[in-house]
Amino acid sequence: MVAAASVVVAVGAVTGMVSALDDGRSSDDAKPLVSRSPSLQPLPAVPTPSPTSASPSPVKSASPKPSPKPSASKKKQQTVAASALLYRHPDSQVLDWVEAHPGDARRDVIESRIADRPAAVWFADFTPSTITARVRAVTSAAAVQGRVPVVVAYAVPQRDCGGASEGGAPDLAAYDGWIDNFAAGLGSGEVIVILEPDSIAQSDCLTEGEQADRFASLARAGRVLKAANPKARVYYDAGHSDWNPPAKQASLLDQAGAASPASSDGIFTNVSNFHRTSDEIAYARQVLSALGGPASLGAVIDTSRNGNGAPSDGEWCDPAGRKIGKAPTLSTGEARIDAYLWVKLPGESDGCKGTPGTFSAEYAYELAR
Repeated sequence: MVAAASVVVAVGAVTGMVSALDDGRSSDDAKPLVSRSPSLQPLPAVPTPSPTSASPSPVKSASPKPSPKPSASKKKQQTVAASALLYRHPDSQVLDWVEAHPGDARRDVIESRIADRPAAVWFADFTPSTITARVRAVTSAAAVQGRVPVVVAYAVPQRDCGGASEGGAPDLAAYDGWIDNFAAGLGSGEVIVILEPDSIAQSDCLTEGEQADRFASLARAGRVLKAANPKARVYYDAGHSDWNPPAKQASLLDQAGAASPASSDGIFTNVSNFHRTSDEIAYARQVLSALGGPASLGAVIDTSRNGNGAPSDGEWCDPAGRKIGKAPTLSTGEARIDAYLWVKLPGESDGCKGTPGTFSAEYAYELAR
């Protein structure tokens, strides 16, 4: 991914998060499995001699002026903060590891600082016949607990521009149908939807016509998701602070419907990346300011691995010296920042500490201790 985010890296996004994949079991079984597709090869916002190095650190600019309607922004933030707690899905690789290693000296740290915290559940496979039931299994379980689940829709065609996280629906018509089925599983309670990491920030590989078609499909996706569940909060891909300049990213987001409250509740940043929360807050506000739209639009930030910021050498694959970031919360105390989320689960490898997407106790312990 990006340069990709997600390689997402550059982020983006997606390697090895908790994923609810269809493996042929009952359609009601949403036990998360790791998606093998997401592996990260950063796509720098500004190309550098090394294809695997992150983009150069951006010039830090001051935060934008306060929203012209601060009262509205503040009111929205308080509403979000008053929501129920975030949901922790009971099936994940880290929980499996904790259960299987009661005597491991690293267990208590990994359990208390990673396994016990809520993380997003990824739906990264194209399975139209089972996606409704599997999304519903997550949202209904969260509703029983009175908590808010975070679900990631990751099946857009040509995702990752044919990189390590390639996959998804065969075409946009099929993707539109998959989104319809995804939306049918959202239920009626609060839910946060992370819509297609890297799909906007990493769209330069598409032709102008392909880009327009993708953006139209993403705008439709937001409308469908919010129409299916008015309490769903849908966030669009803004990359991260070391990728596209805010004005460019805002222009792309606008074309994808992210400025319209009928499709969007705002943007997400830093998925699977390491950039400091303070940098992401400033960047998100700049993007939102350039994007326009109602003052109710906000941002969510992936803080799962950004406790020490991004490596100075641009390393993106399980880099040493990183730490988990701020705990997931719906109450950030920051204007226009709706939540800090763990979209990527700490300890799931980018591919250097283990097979991409598999849990590494060694890496989890390094991040958590």
